[in-house]
Amino acid sequence: MRVALVDYDSGNLHSAQKALERMAAEAGGGTVVVTSDPAELAAASHIVLPGDGAFPACRAALDAVPGMVDALERQVIGAGKPFLGICVGMQLLADRGREYSDTPGLGWIGGTVERIAPADPALKVPHMGWNDLVIDRVHPVLEGVCMGDHAYFVHSFHFAVTDPAHLLAHAEYGGARAAVVGRDNILGTQFHPEKSQATGLRMIANFLRWRP
Repeated sequence: MRVALVDYDSGNLHSAQKALERMAAEAGGGTVVVTSDPAELAAASHIVLPGDGAFPACRAALDAVPGMVDALERQVIGAGKPFLGICVGMQLLADRGREYSDTPGLGWIGGTVERIAPADPALKVPHMGWNDLVIDRVHPVLEGVCMGDHAYFVHSFHFAVTDPAHLLAHAEYGGARAAVVGRDNILGTQFHPEKSQATGLRMIANFLRWRP
Protein backbone atom coordinates (compact mmCIF):
# COMPACT_ATOMS: atom_id res chain seq x y z
CA MET A 1 0.00 0.00 0.00
CA ARG A 2 1.30 3.44 -0.92
CA VAL A 3 -0.77 6.52 -0.07
CA ALA A 4 -0.18 9.86 -1.77
CA LEU A 5 -1.30 12.75 0.45
CA VAL A 6 -1.44 15.73 -1.90
CA ASP A 7 0.39 18.83 -0.67
CA TYR A 8 -0.83 22.02 -2.34
CA ASP A 9 -0.38 24.35 0.63
CA SER A 10 -3.97 23.85 1.74
CA GLY A 11 -4.89 21.41 4.45
CA ASN A 12 -3.90 20.00 7.80
CA LEU A 13 -1.22 17.72 6.40
CA HIS A 14 0.47 16.79 9.68
CA SER A 15 -2.57 15.35 11.47
CA ALA A 16 -3.83 13.66 8.28
CA GLN A 17 -0.41 12.11 7.70
CA LYS A 18 -0.19 10.81 11.27
CA ALA A 19 -3.67 9.28 11.14
CA LEU A 20 -2.96 7.61 7.78
CA GLU A 21 0.39 6.28 9.02
CA ARG A 22 -1.16 4.91 12.21
CA MET A 23 -3.92 3.04 10.38
CA ALA A 24 -1.55 1.82 7.65
CA ALA A 25 0.70 0.35 10.35
CA GLU A 26 -2.27 -1.34 12.03
CA ALA A 27 -3.26 -2.80 8.65
CA GLY A 28 0.13 -4.45 8.30
CA GLY A 29 2.25 -1.70 6.88
CA GLY A 30 2.38 0.78 4.06
CA THR A 31 3.91 4.09 3.04
CA VAL A 32 2.35 7.52 3.29
CA VAL A 33 3.99 10.11 1.04
CA VAL A 34 3.20 13.82 1.42
CA THR A 35 3.80 15.14 -2.06
CA SER A 36 3.37 18.00 -4.51
CA ASP A 37 4.91 15.88 -7.28
CA PRO A 38 2.26 14.65 -9.75
CA ALA A 39 4.50 11.69 -10.65
CA GLU A 40 4.02 10.29 -7.13
CA LEU A 41 0.33 9.73 -7.87
CA ALA A 42 1.22 7.15 -10.52
CA ALA A 43 3.09 5.09 -7.91
CA ALA A 44 0.32 5.36 -5.30
CA SER A 45 -2.37 2.80 -4.54
CA HIS A 46 -4.55 5.39 -2.74
CA ILE A 47 -4.81 9.19 -3.09
CA VAL A 48 -5.93 11.70 -0.43
CA LEU A 49 -6.71 15.36 -1.11
CA PRO A 50 -7.04 17.51 2.04
CA GLY A 51 -8.23 21.11 2.13
CA ASP A 52 -8.79 23.96 4.56
CA GLY A 53 -9.93 27.50 3.87
CA ALA A 54 -12.01 29.04 1.09
CA PHE A 55 -13.06 27.09 -1.99
CA PRO A 56 -11.63 29.60 -4.54
CA ALA A 57 -8.27 29.76 -2.75
CA CYS A 58 -7.99 25.98 -2.56
CA ARG A 59 -8.89 25.58 -6.24
CA ALA A 60 -6.31 28.23 -7.20
CA ALA A 61 -3.66 26.55 -5.04
CA LEU A 62 -4.37 23.15 -6.62
CA ASP A 63 -4.20 24.65 -10.11
CA ALA A 64 -0.89 26.29 -9.19
CA VAL A 65 0.86 22.91 -8.76
CA PRO A 66 2.08 22.12 -12.29
CA GLY A 67 0.44 19.00 -13.66
CA MET A 68 -1.40 18.05 -10.47
CA VAL A 69 -5.01 18.37 -11.71
CA ASP A 70 -4.16 16.38 -14.84
CA ALA A 71 -2.44 13.71 -12.72
CA LEU A 72 -5.47 13.48 -10.44
CA GLU A 73 -7.74 13.03 -13.46
CA ARG A 74 -5.49 10.30 -14.89
CA GLN A 75 -5.07 8.35 -11.66
CA VAL A 76 -8.53 8.77 -10.09
CA ILE A 77 -10.86 8.98 -13.08
CA GLY A 78 -8.69 7.12 -15.60
CA ALA A 79 -7.00 4.46 -13.46
CA GLY A 80 -9.77 4.19 -10.85
CA LYS A 81 -7.55 4.47 -7.78
CA PRO A 82 -9.31 4.87 -4.41
CA PHE A 83 -9.59 8.59 -3.64
CA LEU A 84 -10.51 10.44 -0.44
CA GLY A 85 -11.21 14.18 -0.30
CA ILE A 86 -11.27 15.81 3.14
CA CYS A 87 -13.17 19.03 4.00
CA VAL A 88 -12.54 21.46 1.11
CA GLY A 89 -10.81 18.55 -0.62
CA MET A 90 -14.27 16.96 -0.63
CA GLN A 91 -15.98 20.17 -1.75
CA LEU A 92 -13.64 20.43 -4.75
CA LEU A 93 -15.30 17.28 -6.12
CA ALA A 94 -18.39 19.38 -6.94
CA ASP A 95 -19.22 21.07 -10.23
CA ARG A 96 -18.75 24.49 -8.66
CA GLY A 97 -18.42 26.38 -5.41
CA ARG A 98 -20.31 29.56 -4.61
CA GLU A 99 -18.04 31.00 -1.94
CA TYR A 100 -17.30 34.68 -2.77
CA SER A 101 -17.75 33.93 -6.49
CA ASP A 102 -18.68 31.01 -8.73
CA THR A 103 -15.58 28.81 -9.00
CA PRO A 104 -15.39 25.60 -11.03
CA GLY A 105 -14.72 22.41 -9.09
CA LEU A 106 -13.31 19.17 -10.44
CA GLY A 107 -16.78 18.04 -11.48
CA TRP A 108 -16.35 14.45 -10.32
CA ILE A 109 -19.57 14.40 -8.28
CA GLY A 110 -22.45 16.52 -9.49
CA GLY A 111 -23.55 19.35 -7.24
CA THR A 112 -22.71 22.76 -5.88
CA VAL A 113 -21.11 24.03 -2.69
CA GLU A 114 -23.52 26.49 -1.07
CA ARG A 115 -23.43 28.63 2.05
CA ILE A 116 -25.11 27.02 5.06
CA ALA A 117 -28.38 28.83 5.77
CA PRO A 118 -29.86 27.15 8.88
CA ALA A 119 -33.64 27.01 9.18
CA ASP A 120 -33.11 27.91 12.86
CA PRO A 121 -31.53 31.39 13.08
CA ALA A 122 -30.13 30.50 16.51
CA LEU A 123 -27.69 28.08 14.87
CA LYS A 124 -24.35 29.72 14.21
CA VAL A 125 -22.33 29.60 11.01
CA PRO A 126 -19.69 28.25 10.69
CA HIS A 127 -20.98 24.83 11.72
CA MET A 128 -18.24 23.90 14.16
CA GLY A 129 -17.91 20.98 16.53
CA TRP A 130 -19.13 17.42 17.02
CA ASN A 131 -22.23 16.20 15.24
CA ASP A 132 -24.03 12.87 14.90
CA LEU A 133 -23.73 11.08 11.57
CA VAL A 134 -26.86 9.89 9.81
CA ILE A 135 -25.99 7.01 7.46
CA ASP A 136 -27.86 7.23 4.15
CA ARG A 137 -26.18 4.49 2.08
CA VAL A 138 -24.19 1.31 2.75
CA HIS A 139 -20.56 1.76 1.71
CA PRO A 140 -17.37 -0.21 2.44
CA VAL A 141 -15.65 2.85 3.95
CA LEU A 142 -18.58 3.27 6.37
CA GLU A 143 -18.39 -0.34 7.59
CA GLY A 144 -18.64 -0.35 11.38
CA VAL A 145 -19.78 3.29 11.51
CA CYS A 146 -23.18 3.52 13.17
CA MET A 147 -26.03 5.99 13.18
CA GLY A 148 -25.25 8.61 15.79
CA ASP A 149 -21.47 8.19 15.77
CA HIS A 150 -19.77 11.56 16.14
CA ALA A 151 -17.57 13.42 13.66
CA TYR A 152 -15.83 16.79 13.89
CA PHE A 153 -17.00 19.52 11.50
CA VAL A 154 -15.68 23.01 10.74
CA HIS A 155 -17.38 24.60 7.71
CA SER A 156 -19.58 27.45 6.53
CA PHE A 157 -20.46 25.91 3.15
CA HIS A 158 -22.00 22.54 2.36
CA PHE A 159 -22.05 20.20 -0.66
CA ALA A 160 -25.55 20.00 -2.21
CA VAL A 161 -25.36 16.86 -4.38
CA THR A 162 -27.35 16.61 -7.61
CA ASP A 163 -27.93 12.86 -7.35
CA PRO A 164 -29.22 11.67 -3.95
CA ALA A 165 -27.47 8.33 -4.54
CA HIS A 166 -24.15 10.14 -4.07
CA LEU A 167 -25.06 11.24 -0.52
CA LEU A 168 -23.69 8.49 1.75
CA ALA A 169 -24.13 10.21 5.13
CA HIS A 170 -25.27 13.55 6.46
CA ALA A 171 -25.45 15.61 9.64
CA GLU A 172 -28.43 17.65 10.78
CA TYR A 173 -27.61 21.32 11.30
CA GLY A 174 -30.61 23.46 10.50
CA GLY A 175 -31.23 21.00 7.66
CA ALA A 176 -29.40 18.01 6.21
CA ARG A 177 -25.73 18.78 5.47
CA ALA A 178 -23.65 16.34 3.43
CA ALA A 179 -21.12 14.57 5.64
CA VAL A 180 -19.92 11.85 3.23
CA VAL A 181 -20.36 11.82 -0.55
CA GLY A 182 -19.15 9.26 -3.03
CA ARG A 183 -19.44 7.32 -6.24
CA ASP A 184 -17.39 4.52 -7.78
CA ASN A 185 -13.80 4.86 -6.46
CA ILE A 186 -14.32 8.43 -5.18
CA LEU A 187 -15.18 9.39 -1.60
CA GLY A 188 -15.29 12.70 0.25
CA THR A 189 -15.88 13.66 3.89
CA GLN A 190 -16.96 17.15 4.93
CA PHE A 191 -15.73 16.45 8.46
CA HIS A 192 -12.11 15.79 9.38
CA PRO A 193 -11.69 12.02 9.93
CA GLU A 194 -8.20 12.61 11.30
CA LYS A 195 -9.78 14.71 14.10
CA SER A 196 -12.84 12.51 14.64
CA GLN A 197 -11.32 9.99 17.05
CA ALA A 198 -12.56 6.39 16.80
CA THR A 199 -15.12 7.07 14.06
CA GLY A 200 -12.62 8.84 11.84
CA LEU A 201 -9.84 6.31 12.39
CA ARG A 202 -12.22 3.47 11.52
CA MET A 203 -13.11 5.20 8.26
CA ILE A 204 -9.45 5.80 7.42
CA ALA A 205 -8.69 2.12 8.08
CA ASN A 206 -11.63 1.13 5.87
CA PHE A 207 -10.43 3.48 3.13
CA LEU A 208 -6.95 1.94 3.17
CA ARG A 209 -8.49 -1.54 2.78
CA TRP A 210 -10.90 -0.38 0.06
CA ARG A 211 -10.43 -1.90 -3.38
CA PRO A 212 -13.30 -0.54 -5.50
